Amino acid sequence: MLNNNLILSLGGVFLIAVTVSAQSSTDFSFPADSDIRQIILDRIESRKQSMGIVVGLVKAGERRIVANGHLGSDDLRHVNVDTVFEIGSITKVFTGFLLADMMQRSEVKLDDPIAKYLPEEVVVPKRNGKEITLVELATHTSGLPRMPDNFLPADPANPYPDYSVKQLYQFLSNYQLSRDIGTEWEYSNLGYGLLGHGLERRNGTDYETLIQDRILEPLGMRNTAIILSPKMKARLAIGHNLALEAVTDRDSKALAGAGALRSTASDLLTFLEMSLGIKESPLASVFAATLEVRRPIGGNNEMGLGWLVMKDGEDEIIWHTGLTAGYSSFIGFLMKKKVGVVVLSNTSASVEDIGKHLLNPKIPLSPPPKLNIAVTIDTNLYDAYVGRYRYKPNYILSVTREGDRLFVQANAYEKVEIFPKGEREFFSKAVDTQIIFNLNDKGRAVSFTHYQNGGGAELHRIGE
Repeated sequence: MLNNNLILSLGGVFLIAVTVSAQSSTDFSFPADSDIRQIILDRIESRKQSMGIVVGLVKAGERRIVANGHLGSDDLRHVNVDTVFEIGSITKVFTGFLLADMMQRSEVKLDDPIAKYLPEEVVVPKRNGKEITLVELATHTSGLPRMPDNFLPADPANPYPDYSVKQLYQFLSNYQLSRDIGTEWEYSNLGYGLLGHGLERRNGTDYETLIQDRILEPLGMRNTAIILSPKMKARLAIGHNLALEAVTDRDSKALAGAGALRSTASDLLTFLEMSLGIKESPLASVFAATLEVRRPIGGNNEMGLGWLVMKDGEDEIIWHTGLTAGYSSFIGFLMKKKVGVVVLSNTSASVEDIGKHLLNPKIPLSPPPKLNIAVTIDTNLYDAYVGRYRYKPNYILSVTREGDRLFVQANAYEKVEIFPKGEREFFSKAVDTQIIFNLNDKGRAVSFTHYQNGGGAELHRIGE
């Protein structure tokens, strides 16, 4: 399956179609710490895919942490249970949880149009007389694209702070949906950012305050936030791209509900203990509501309110990932067996396979990536590759040249430099992506084949 994170989604969801039989609840046990540590060391030392990784495991009567590595190349403190990481799109789990909480308090209804919670002058796109509702935003079935097309950051290294609510409203008022609402699943950071914004407007406060008041404080999660305290900043792991180069820490405003939170393994294990019912909580019924509403994704996958659900024998893996320019994260659990896993890394190589493997060892770890070495070629060849290429009707990738450097930009995401390993083959140091340009008899690219995280697709040039 081609993942929907093409080139620079940075949203952190890779759907893996796996059919396996899970262990029974009576014989489930996590691997030994030494085995988990070996997985971590392989990622850090052999594959060079992280600077530091923290794995958290929880089940009834057991809460374990296995960690190795450092906060950064220039910060040799060891990562641990209290190290702070960006958790990217795991934020969506909290946004879905907030929606369920507000629904139970009768503050909102799932079928409320999002327009109800926006200024009257904002024109939210409709199609065939149907309006986009809160539940469609929460289940990625709104028909909205992954990102708004007016997302043009001044600083590609930290793209979100300068995207304003005014720009969000401008996009909504000018966008036309390309398919019927509620008919197709497409992962949308825009949709979740809009959902979080609508919920904060409903309560007349900001998104972070709502999350703190409704979720974090009741659960005692004191090290999860958007704006970091001085103590949290001191424990923040430095993010790195695939080349293990440090990247800028990110901020988010208008789209905070899609991926702005930072957290620790300790806090996320606390959240899992509530979700699994290991610890009593007044929020247990709210959690249950996040899984009562589901929409099909394809194969064995479903979408709840914030959670992804994958059938796993007689059980289900309920999970989400986060992937940003410098961090990767996973949270997941088996409800019937009441076991959960958290994996946090300060590099953008995905750790989803580690999380799922620990929940079910029959789900394999990903193979080591191929070694990419940049070579020197005639950069005049780049002129034949520059252009716009289509993946989906509203998903365009642009190839641009700046001097002797070649870049790819997916929709409104920041540009990513790609490096030659042959005259037609390129790779990125920032994300796991490979590109092979396909040429006509005049030597001009008519398409390129894109490979990422095990999936591939051909994108065709769409004009000058």
